[in-house]
Amino acid sequence: MLNTTTLCEKFTAGKTYDDYLKTGTDEQRRRWAQVYELGNLSNQQRSLIQTFVRDIRILIISGIWCGDCVQQVPLIWRIAEENIPKIHLRIVDRDEHKDLSDQLKICSGNRVPTVVFLAEDYEFCGLAGDRPLSRYRSIAKKQLGAACATGINAPDLTEVQNTQQDWLDEIERVQLMLRLSARLRLKHGD
Repeated sequence: MLNTTTLCEKFTAGKTYDDYLKTGTDEQRRRWAQVYELGNLSNQQRSLIQTFVRDIRILIISGIWCGDCVQQVPLIWRIAEENIPKIHLRIVDRDEHKDLSDQLKICSGNRVPTVVFLAEDYEFCGLAGDRPLSRYRSIAKKQLGAACATGINAPDLTEVQNTQQDWLDEIERVQLMLRLSARLRLKHGD
């Protein structure tokens, strides 16, 4: 059952971004680095992220081999690393943590990446995945049918920027949820 104890255990078992990349092959690491390099944040985005005052935990269910993970998780990490004191990110492998991924199926599948947003005390705040809207739009423009990008080639820069903005919007939404939470406002006296 998905509860704070389970979520805390999974988050604690998760790997940091750098440690997760070490589980991949040289080619997989190259692909992830390629997207990471494209994921530059604007000054406005950086400023927004630096205003976050609540701790937010982001648990990503991923596959180092997954093209969608290649094209999104590095962008989420770019956002998180902009405010490491408040944004805590961990990644678990979908197949190694099947008990978790089975509880968080999307459209009846163990899709990756699946992103779980948690409060500082591991209370569940939201779930997103496997692709944000801009990513779906981009794929739909190219083909209408079941497909998964290989991540061999870097995505278009506009697609990267739009995807990163979608993820930033979702992280900001959760940050505002946490900031406005009566429970957390009482706890933090603000």
